[in-house]
Amino acid sequence: MSKQYYVKPSQGGIQSTDKVAAKVAYVDGVPYELNKGETILAFLKRNFGEDYVPTLCDAPNLKPFGACRVCSVDVALTANGSTKAVASCHTPVSPDMHIFPHTQNIQDLRKNIVELVLTDHPLDCLTCEVNNNCELQTVAAQVGVRDVRYPEGKNHLDRQKDLSHPYMKTDMSKCINCSRCVRACDEVQGQFVLSMAGRGFDAHIVKGQEVPFFESDCVSCGACAQACPTSAISDVYESKSTAYDEKVRTVCTYCGVGCNLDVAIKGGQVKSIQAPFDADTNAGHTCLKGRYAFAFYNHPDRLKTPLIKKNGEFVEATWDEAYDFITDKLKDIKSKYGGDAVAGISSARGTNEENYLMQKFIRAVMGTNNIDCCARVCHSPTAVGMQRTFGTGAATNSIMDLDYTECIMVIGANPTSGHPVTGAKLKQFEISGKPSIVIDPRRTELAKYATYHLQLRPGTNVAMLNMLLYYIISEGLEAKDFIDARTEGYDEFKENILKLDMDELSKITGVDKDLARKAAIAYASAPAAMSFHGLGVTEHSQGTFTVMQIADLAMITGNIGRRGVGVNPLRGQNNVQGAADMGAQPYQGAGYMAVNDPQSHERYEQFYNAKLPDYEGLKIPEMFDSAIDGSLKAMWVIGEDIAQTDPNTQHVVKALNSLDLLVVQELFMTETAKLATVVLPAASFLEKSGTFTNGERRVQRVQQVVEQLPGVKSDGQIMVDMMNRMGYEQPEVYNPEWVLEEISQIVPFFEGIKWNELGVNGKQWPVAKDGKGTDMLHTETFKRGLGQFVFSDWRESEEIVQHSKEYPYIITTNRELEHYNCGAMTRRTFNAEILKDDVLMICAEDAAKHNISDGDMVCVESPRGKVDIKARITDEVKPGVLSSTFHFPEIMLNNITSGVSDSETMCPEYKVVAVNIRKSKGKYKHKPATKI
Repeated sequence: MSKQYYVKPSQGGIQSTDKVAAKVAYVDGVPYELNKGETILAFLKRNFGEDYVPTLCDAPNLKPFGACRVCSVDVALTANGSTKAVASCHTPVSPDMHIFPHTQNIQDLRKNIVELVLTDHPLDCLTCEVNNNCELQTVAAQVGVRDVRYPEGKNHLDRQKDLSHPYMKTDMSKCINCSRCVRACDEVQGQFVLSMAGRGFDAHIVKGQEVPFFESDCVSCGACAQACPTSAISDVYESKSTAYDEKVRTVCTYCGVGCNLDVAIKGGQVKSIQAPFDADTNAGHTCLKGRYAFAFYNHPDRLKTPLIKKNGEFVEATWDEAYDFITDKLKDIKSKYGGDAVAGISSARGTNEENYLMQKFIRAVMGTNNIDCCARVCHSPTAVGMQRTFGTGAATNSIMDLDYTECIMVIGANPTSGHPVTGAKLKQFEISGKPSIVIDPRRTELAKYATYHLQLRPGTNVAMLNMLLYYIISEGLEAKDFIDARTEGYDEFKENILKLDMDELSKITGVDKDLARKAAIAYASAPAAMSFHGLGVTEHSQGTFTVMQIADLAMITGNIGRRGVGVNPLRGQNNVQGAADMGAQPYQGAGYMAVNDPQSHERYEQFYNAKLPDYEGLKIPEMFDSAIDGSLKAMWVIGEDIAQTDPNTQHVVKALNSLDLLVVQELFMTETAKLATVVLPAASFLEKSGTFTNGERRVQRVQQVVEQLPGVKSDGQIMVDMMNRMGYEQPEVYNPEWVLEEISQIVPFFEGIKWNELGVNGKQWPVAKDGKGTDMLHTETFKRGLGQFVFSDWRESEEIVQHSKEYPYIITTNRELEHYNCGAMTRRTFNAEILKDDVLMICAEDAAKHNISDGDMVCVESPRGKVDIKARITDEVKPGVLSSTFHFPEIMLNNITSGVSDSETMCPEYKVVAVNIRKSKGKYKHKPATKI
């Protein structure tokens, strides 16, 4: 019978007792309790600290590898057995194992290994960028190397540096062949750019087929540079250097993943950025935008003083002059035409607190519900569709559930470009060989790795998902117990689904029905399946109905309310979830309470101590129409370049030119700012504090990193100043802490959120009064009670019905990895050297029809206008389908997009635009929007 032990914390080891049984291993004869699945190294780190055993090839986010052997320890399987040196990083610890971490044999072995490494390493520590942060330097000191007994090697010392890339750089004379960079590229990013070539002393790291970094398939994520224990792979910002004054933890300003960033500051300026390993959202990884595209914050193009347009020209003004001008104009417009003559568009790039203050200003001060944000043009169908089905319009689960799922379905999203860290995790899942389904008109990167790629025609999502639902039912794969216990409306739903003709839907979608059947079976048969969807779902005339179908798929298979399942929208911008949470929408106030519900309306009026309208306000498209018809007189826009990014550009420009007052808060002179009456210079995310809410409902602290540029103010301070100017008293100084306290009193799911309790990883709402967050929704019941099945039949987009004969091609918009929306920030970084312009994706068959070669200019024309854009011939799109982006104002792609929108939310149909093409006679000269 084995001896029993209990832990006595004061002594660190385990003492004999008869109370608690535990499996143990011995370290220098002292027993310590084991955890299941631990390696010896993990066991020793847990009990003795991170630096107890030296390592060179081990890293927190990489699998054990055993390349360096510096972590070797002596091991015996019994108390009196013979010992053997093993690599602790990949050797499992077993019960009753006896471990001797620092015997003389092991110390000599480690020292010998490091000495051999140093023979092939330049000893220029004092001038090296990673001096005092070099793991080789640290380990050499730790094992007692004072000199090297072996002759100097010749392998790497004569290798030239690779400085070809705008961000990445290599000096392979510093390489120690630990393979951490290779493994980071493979295991973290899944790009497989780096590998080891040669054998023995000739072994060395290569990029692609031994090409420079810039010619390789590198996506510039920087994972290899962060993983490198020396400076063999680094970056232009020397992000591993210790030559900084302090580091500040904040949250990325780009997509909805919500990556945490450790920002190094030197001399009051940002020196570099790294990804913290203890971040729940990104665990030591981030993309090139988060890690490297920060130079915009102090770019010479930054706006630094208020501007007032006089006689068609902008004139510099003081803040008091600008505030006085705006205040007088708003008071005059409100007195003459009422509060509904004013509208506001808040910003998904702003913090929760700033969005809250903006909607409060529009509602409580101006007296109108004419407030909206960019969720209107991206995920408003997600919110409405999931609210109708589940009762809550946000992600049901967390990204960590990927560790528990057995199948993924990605619908209308290209996360490796739009949400790169989550995209990398999804790609790793696909590489693992588990079933994966991608539904997308383009052959995206994830589609290339997917088990099933359903490459449908743009605009046929509803037909496609009805096919999957049909086969799940016809194959008898419904989760009947879940349906009976937790849903309603299923019988009628099922009846309508089974009436559908699969041959007809196959013809509509362009997807083989047998392939659809196999995908449906894979999703429904998996013990746990997760779905992810993006703007390829929502930016359609049937966007809301498609979201409801995705929810139907989860309910019909029971993939709700447990680990590894759920409906998970990939929110486009960093705080688009938070902007909607805070009430920046015309039909729901802060916390999603309906503005026309009497009880909610009374609560809002009492809370804000103001008279509020009890009817819905204008959505963004309605604002444009109202400006043109003259009923809307003033608009206030924060951080949205609607003249470049909203559809049907000429209609938008006409609307903005029709206003008596257009106030724009911005970092740069965007296309929208050019049309403004008043431009107010705003602070970037690095210059202010607040909170962002990511796509998994995680509320995280954004912390000011550097002082604001002279002349700029945060969006929150501007809102506070304006409310005070308009006679609605607020604290004079904006501070996220008091605003967040106010939010917690009106937004039910923020009730337990306090600034000083958010910690480094934030909390996922709803957060209870006791501060406990929620990483998974709908575990026992839906917010609305029972989940609602609703059948949706497919209908062709009006864009195709009206224009397909004259305009036979369909162009669908997308986003590229290197840029973000209008590109105002990323175009002012080295990202612009990696991707320099928008291009038109076109298949070889269609290109040949029009005598178009790769790189030729193509005239793309729709009923709204035309653009000239460079062709990129690719196999990513089918014949008849084109694709492009709108990152660059030189192209202004939205001159051709339409005013067709989702029937329920007015989300524009960016994904289905009828066009015709021809080889361009010459580059179309874009004329930037100007005030008429």
